[in-house]
Amino acid sequence: MPSRKKSGMFTSAFFTCVCSFVMICVVLATQHWMSSEVRFSGTNSTVTVSLTYGLFSGTCEQFVDAGLQVSEKTFQVSDNLNNSKAKSMITAIIVILVLGLLTSLLSSGFTCTNAVSNPYQTFLGPTGVYTWNSLCGIFILLAMILFPVNIEEYSLSVELAYGCFSFLQTHIESAHTYGYSYWIMLLIIFLNIASIVIIYFYDHARYSKKKEQERPIENAPKDVILF
Repeated sequence: MPSRKKSGMFTSAFFTCVCSFVMICVVLATQHWMSSEVRFSGTNSTVTVSLTYGLFSGTCEQFVDAGLQVSEKTFQVSDNLNNSKAKSMITAIIVILVLGLLTSLLSSGFTCTNAVSNPYQTFLGPTGVYTWNSLCGIFILLAMILFPVNIEEYSLSVELAYGCFSFLQTHIESAHTYGYSYWIMLLIIFLNIASIVIIYFYDHARYSKKKEQERPIENAPKDVILF
């Protein structure tokens, strides 16, 4: 059985890993990644399309001139994209987040195992926790980088607006606001860092204690050493 200190530290790390896992599920499930206002010039008026969307679905509505709302529609992101690069980028982000979900699950399993037992394999201990949390943090950071690239480089919001309302003409300008589903990923990265820091403090304390036990003669009185 593990010591009380070890159980407490790994239980704390397990809690942060589980929170990370739940947050990734929320990020994948919700559609509040981006809110965009996209303006188009028409024959006799200016049309504004308001979009709120995530990785899988979203809603769009159209406003003409002085705020006359025409309609609101629900759409699937993949169905509204004609740009293959933008669609590939969305697919890549989904795959990266799924990998982050798996690494977070593995990290939860490793911390739980260490909280209730003392595994013999080195990789099942702190090394495994460091590895899976680091990978999870890297995956989430990649997703945070790729999504804005898709917005700016491949005009994702404009593509989705054209998919919602095919009669739109020339694009004038766009305004973007990142939603809570996107910013939650920062929290996930902080949770992974917290898990690593908790296990590091435990591992460092254990290593220091082990070194002290390996060299007791250095602290022994000189007369005992001579004897």
